[in-house]
Amino acid sequence: MTVIGWIQIFLYCAIVVALVKPLGWYMTRVFNGESTFLSPVLRPVEAGLYRIGGVDAKREQHWLTYTVAMLLFHVGGFLVIYGLMRLQALLPFNPQDQSAVAPDLSFNTAISFITNTNWQNYGGESTLSYLVQMLGLTHQNFLSAATGIALAVALIRGFSRSSMRTIGNFWVDVTRCTLYVLLPICMVYTLFLVWQGMPQTLGAYVDATTLEGAKQTIAVGPVASQVAIKMLGTNGGGFFNANAAHPFENPTALSNFVQMLSIFVIGAAMTNVFGRMVGDQRQGWAILGVMGVLFLAGVAITYWAEANGTSTLNALGLTGGNMEGKEVRFGIVASSLFAVVTTAASCGAVNAMHDSFTALGGMIPLINMQLGEIIVGGVGAGLYGMLLFVVLAIFVAGLMVGRTPEYVGKKIEAREVKMAMLAILVLPLMYLGWTAVAVVFPPAVASMANAGPHGFTEVLYAFTSATGNNGSAFGGLTGNTLFYNLTLASSMFVGRFFMIVPAMAIAGSLAAKKSIPPSAGTLPTTGGLFVGLVVGVILIIGGLTFFPALALGPIVEHLADNANNLF
Repeated sequence: MTVIGWIQIFLYCAIVVALVKPLGWYMTRVFNGESTFLSPVLRPVEAGLYRIGGVDAKREQHWLTYTVAMLLFHVGGFLVIYGLMRLQALLPFNPQDQSAVAPDLSFNTAISFITNTNWQNYGGESTLSYLVQMLGLTHQNFLSAATGIALAVALIRGFSRSSMRTIGNFWVDVTRCTLYVLLPICMVYTLFLVWQGMPQTLGAYVDATTLEGAKQTIAVGPVASQVAIKMLGTNGGGFFNANAAHPFENPTALSNFVQMLSIFVIGAAMTNVFGRMVGDQRQGWAILGVMGVLFLAGVAITYWAEANGTSTLNALGLTGGNMEGKEVRFGIVASSLFAVVTTAASCGAVNAMHDSFTALGGMIPLINMQLGEIIVGGVGAGLYGMLLFVVLAIFVAGLMVGRTPEYVGKKIEAREVKMAMLAILVLPLMYLGWTAVAVVFPPAVASMANAGPHGFTEVLYAFTSATGNNGSAFGGLTGNTLFYNLTLASSMFVGRFFMIVPAMAIAGSLAAKKSIPPSAGTLPTTGGLFVGLVVGVILIIGGLTFFPALALGPIVEHLADNANNLF
């Protein structure tokens, strides 16, 4: 651990915090239908899209109608991706003549991209055509990210509205998010990535001759446009199999830093949107404070673990930290920060193999994902996931002081608590349940490259990543089998939609309630006490339901790797 390393970490945090308020202000205006500097250009386009789709922008929806519209929207997205992959060999923009993708892999990938997970049981450059990468995957990267943001805004309206039966219009929210937020940023972002050296072409792969005289095929394609929304929308589906560790997906240290910023910026700004829409920006800063405490704790542990290495590595003369599996051009600090950022923000991009991290360094990404990726989290998804924990924390605080719990003027009652618990507890049911099946089912065991606690962690990581809609892989596990394609797909589906539906039910319930003015007995929810309360509830729930499984993998492996220091 070095001073320069910590400066890099705190510089990253400072820039993210500096962008929260201006971006939060802009997005609040977008979702309130107010004028922005892009309105003169985009308002006619927006109106035209509503006319084509038959959408009445002034007609809002009940929470159930809003949710059904979202689900039907994703059915369409699934059919588009699945059809494109199955018909790939017959479609244009396929310079490498990629063949049709197998049914089970197509099913897994389609579920993966509509759920904002972007789990990849394939190598992008060796499996998919340019058309599938653009029309299927990049297209869905925009829409799944826009959906997460729209759902978060709908839940915010539940807190901010009083005695209303509607929470907005799903079609309007998705359109505005895509048109005013994601597309403009990605256009500029793509040009930046091209400037940094990232390919953006429809030309065929390049054949080159190495210094030894051998022939090598260098994969290129429309990379920059996919990477921009992959990072900004916390998707993670890379154009190349190596993802952000590939020099064409992450050419320079500057591109690496900016990609990390883009992963966090919208999710962090959503807390400011919450504060503005409920009429008290301090509420948003308090939620960001909770996220920040958990994030910095994770970064500190990961950086410490990777910088110190293990006694086993030191005994082999490999001092100076654990550089295995990391890009030399990024180093330990950037790789550690990238790992925590991507798993905190539900983005499956990696610039180093998590499988090669130390046991404790690899445990932090697991914890981030098992908490539901609420530490900033996926765009939109992180905020509505965190608000579920806030609901529970306020309820616990109400029980402690013997009064009806309240948050931003709304009573938190049995219905909201039941829905919040349902959304949170469905996550461990999926990744712990499927992990238990996988480690005793012979075809699944055959896919494990490692035995013992490390092999167990590989399996647990896979199902945790899928359920948390992250998409990163620990490595060492062959996931492209019928068993894993189907079970991981089910984990992704449940992890996304079985959390969304209860959250929308909470939004509808809160919107219908009257707002209650604060009184002398109202729990303060803008200071350090509130931050500590929410962090405590998160860790208690995690300790009771999630973290015990971790002791069977990373902690045991850590003890084995450092046996020389124990005796």
